[in-house]
Amino acid sequence: MATAQGILDGLRSQMDLSAFQKLNWECSFPEYLEIVMKQPTVTRTAYQRLFDMILSHGTEDIYENKDKLTRFKFFTEFATRHGDGIYGLDRPLMTLVNTFKSAALGYGTERRVILLHGPVGSAKSTIARLLKRGLEEYSRSDAGQLFSFSWKSPDGTYAKDPMHGEPLQLIPEEYRTELLGQLNAQATGPNPYGIKIKGDLCPASRYEFRERLTQYNGDWLEMLKHEVKIFRLTLSEKDRIGIGTFQPKDEKNQDSTELTGDMNYRKIAEYGSDSDPRAFNFDGELNIANRGIVEFIEVLKLDVAFLYDLLGASQEHKIKPKKFAQTDIDEVILAHTNEPEYKRLQNNEFMEALRDRTVKIDIPYVTRLRDEVRIYEKDFNDVKVKGKHIAPHTVEVAAMWAVLTRLNPPKNASLSLMQKLKLYNGKTMPGFTEDNVIELKRDAIHEGMTGISPRYIQDKISNALVAHPDEDNINPFMVIKQLEDGLRHHALIKDEDQHRHFKELLSIVREEYEDVVKNEVQRAIAADEEALTRLCGNYIDNVKAYTQREKVRNRYTGGYDDPDERLMRSVEEKIDIPEGRKEDFRREIMNYIGALAIDGKKFDYRTNERLQKALELKLFEDQKDTIKLTSLVSNVVDRATQEKIDVVKARLIRNYGYNESSATDVLNFVASIFARGQTKK
Repeated sequence: MATAQGILDGLRSQMDLSAFQKLNWECSFPEYLEIVMKQPTVTRTAYQRLFDMILSHGTEDIYENKDKLTRFKFFTEFATRHGDGIYGLDRPLMTLVNTFKSAALGYGTERRVILLHGPVGSAKSTIARLLKRGLEEYSRSDAGQLFSFSWKSPDGTYAKDPMHGEPLQLIPEEYRTELLGQLNAQATGPNPYGIKIKGDLCPASRYEFRERLTQYNGDWLEMLKHEVKIFRLTLSEKDRIGIGTFQPKDEKNQDSTELTGDMNYRKIAEYGSDSDPRAFNFDGELNIANRGIVEFIEVLKLDVAFLYDLLGASQEHKIKPKKFAQTDIDEVILAHTNEPEYKRLQNNEFMEALRDRTVKIDIPYVTRLRDEVRIYEKDFNDVKVKGKHIAPHTVEVAAMWAVLTRLNPPKNASLSLMQKLKLYNGKTMPGFTEDNVIELKRDAIHEGMTGISPRYIQDKISNALVAHPDEDNINPFMVIKQLEDGLRHHALIKDEDQHRHFKELLSIVREEYEDVVKNEVQRAIAADEEALTRLCGNYIDNVKAYTQREKVRNRYTGGYDDPDERLMRSVEEKIDIPEGRKEDFRREIMNYIGALAIDGKKFDYRTNERLQKALELKLFEDQKDTIKLTSLVSNVVDRATQEKIDVVKARLIRNYGYNESSATDVLNFVASIFARGQTKK
């Protein structure tokens, strides 16, 4: 048995002291200039560092309805590692990162408040949280390193600049142009943005600079050499270094000094004046977020006095601490708000200045089903939900309803809302092309800005998991019941019409689920590979003879017969091929087989989804009576039927992800449908 000391010794072997030393590295001011020439990126602005951090995780090109989009792996791979994966928002995120790029290049958006605007639960806070976490990790890497400085105290200790200022700000204004010219000319490392000095020292460091300059008779170079130490700066939200978060409170408890700092009344007695910078705490959120990012949660709920501070902070990159001159800051100001608060801002004529300094990025709900499913699969899967099996389509059904509540009704009367959902999800439908999908999205202004939040879905799936303690699985009907029961008490449903509409959408989802499981059971019954292959071979032989005006050899008599029109139509009707289109479909199949032959490939019915579906449905029609599935709803099942049902159940478990009890449930459900005669073509 290991001793406590043995456990500690094991942990010691895992310690990386070199990493600690690297993050706590210190140097003199001249040595820092050497670093600047070798790695000019240490002097980047906050926007430049944020943009480069996102790019450092890589990108990939994707296509969405013919549009080429850039997907940033920071929001997928990095986010997933931290349990915050974002799905289905590639376009809004590309807009956001392009805004950061514009700001990094100095095109103007660096003087704006970046406002994430969208409905509740649309991932606004998640995006802000990821950006802060990403900056923290990036500042610990070699590529993302940055530095600040500290002043030597009489007792030999060092006091850090309270606003984590850039060391180059220590260069007096009159010497900056010449120094920058030489630094940029002699820089050996990549220098995409150029070495620049933005802003001036904070009041506390200005005071320290002046006091020490007197001691060195104006020789600022000698003063910096002996009185200043440069150190590696690591951004941290917990330590309030370079990352700030501000959240609205009750109006009576709000104080604008939370943003720009406040007096240290204990030190006023020590230094004798409340305008002495040593008697001021530069620890407001805008102070401590210097060199990084500050997040304003529900920014438009703030008191007007707070919003005034944002005007100068965004446009001039300056803040006004009490009793001190305007102080320079360099930080990304990221805020988020929802629709009602933003409308209030638009209607407030006194806030015109803030509206003019805001770049609004819409963050809508997800409108693509597969992305919505991925949101819930993060929390509801067999790994996280121990002891409960989640039956197939359970999460998908909930996600389907959520997406339907967010879609605008299509203007095309022949298109249902469910069909629109399927088109958005990448399904092909007769009569609709990718151009039609583009047009649908163009017509649906503000689509995804209303509807049911993912949080509601997560809550109801959680309820379903605990509401049936005796069941070893949850199924779609359990979740649908929870969704419906909760509607009456949903705080965001405004009126009876909306409540009725959401219930109608649940009925549509229930019907869609019934069709899906009927199809799965049909495919499980018809999953005899040998029988499917024989049926396919027979169908293809007849189609080949039909298209080439030939006869078909009868394998029993050895003679030659006309193509079996009855067989061909019985297959084609299963996928709604009308009589007038049968020749086109048959030629299409033969052309497909011919194209494969040219490439040296062998035809397999499984490579053609429509043909596979038609064959499976045909085989199901031929076999369903021999299996007597409807006998499941009776109490007596003969042994031969039970053996066949067990085979079907095994296929459902193997091919579709059911467990024993959920497979039994779905077979009983589909059997009851067939007992009522509700078969589906």
